Amino acid sequence: MVECSVCNSRRLSSSTRTVSRAYDRHKINVSSKHRALNILLVSGDCVLVGLQPILVYMSKVDGKFNFSPISVNFLTECTKVLFAIVMLLFQARQQKIGEKPLLSVSTFTQAARNNIMLAIPAFLYAINNYLKFIMQLYFNPATVKMLSNLKVLVIAVLLKIIMRRRFSVIQWEALALLLIGISVNQLRSTSEGDVTSALPLASVAYLYTMIFVTVPSMASVFNEYALKSQFETSIYLQNLFLYGYGAIFNFLGIIATAVFKGPGSFDILEGHSKATMFLICNNAAQGILSSFFFKYADAILKKYSSTVATIFTGIASAVLFGHKLTMNFILGISIVFISMHQFFSPLSKVGDETSKGALEMMDTQNHREKEKEKDAAQSFINMAAGANDDASHRTVPDEQQPLLPI
Repeated sequence: MVECSVCNSRRLSSSTRTVSRAYDRHKINVSSKHRALNILLVSGDCVLVGLQPILVYMSKVDGKFNFSPISVNFLTECTKVLFAIVMLLFQARQQKIGEKPLLSVSTFTQAARNNIMLAIPAFLYAINNYLKFIMQLYFNPATVKMLSNLKVLVIAVLLKIIMRRRFSVIQWEALALLLIGISVNQLRSTSEGDVTSALPLASVAYLYTMIFVTVPSMASVFNEYALKSQFETSIYLQNLFLYGYGAIFNFLGIIATAVFKGPGSFDILEGHSKATMFLICNNAAQGILSSFFFKYADAILKKYSSTVATIFTGIASAVLFGHKLTMNFILGISIVFISMHQFFSPLSKVGDETSKGALEMMDTQNHREKEKEKDAAQSFINMAAGANDDASHRTVPDEQQPLLPI
């Protein structure tokens, strides 16, 4: 017996096809409430993701950070842990009589054992959050946001391999179009400077770009898999484990930094400003919102919603910091939005609609076969009853007498 982690549909066979059918049934029954939730998630994510590179850029002084990026990540995780605890207390007070208590030791222990896999995305997120600051040293905020869109293709490949997610040919073409849009944005004229002097910097930047794309993509897929595999567990309890692991990993990073740089670097509040405080709050809100994406939507929608924030980031960085919006950026972001429209258009879901139609036809056929079997059984019962009636009529002696007197 196999149960889909998303819609809890049960199947006798353990093949990948039956699990995919269960996931398709979940997509068929998506209500308007879930669609409204997706719209709210995308809207909030656009604002938070768009602000994040700008706040990081505002936190730099003379092109450098006066604070430890790991300390910002640690304070962000602590903020999210505090939020998860508050929401757990609120959810526990709303429980009805007879429900299993959320705050009991047995519930907490069992949930911690079942959600141990959340430590993997927590570790990957700790690396990714540090890379976000490093990327700002090599690229402007709009370019960082465009590079992050490369994660969509990597996430799609990982979803197909790990979670057996299916994509149509048109959707793969849309992802390829996305890469073209990002490449157009990164085109530069050869007259911008000395190629030889820029080569070492470019090599380091490309290396960070590869890590910056691969690590968070793996974190997103593993996070979605871990959250949906324990779908019945409270999301706030799962967030408590995820953020707790993240705080531990970042604290270990702070200790490692203090060992190499001396005890003076252990001060986690050193060099912080109002911009970094806003950055911490923004990162915490963005991480909390992401957990709802991964549990109730999917990683593809999360990354495409982040793409929408690219326009906001580019315009805001041009207004606030004087970064020029080049023709390459305008063309690149236009191609990205065409790609997004193509990926989510009804035409791209031809394969999914076919599978849905096949599922509905299978259900209809099974229902008709059951009705036929029921009718056949009822007909057999009626025939048997009629035969018994005929036999009983033949054995009644009165019926053998003549109708007229002799």
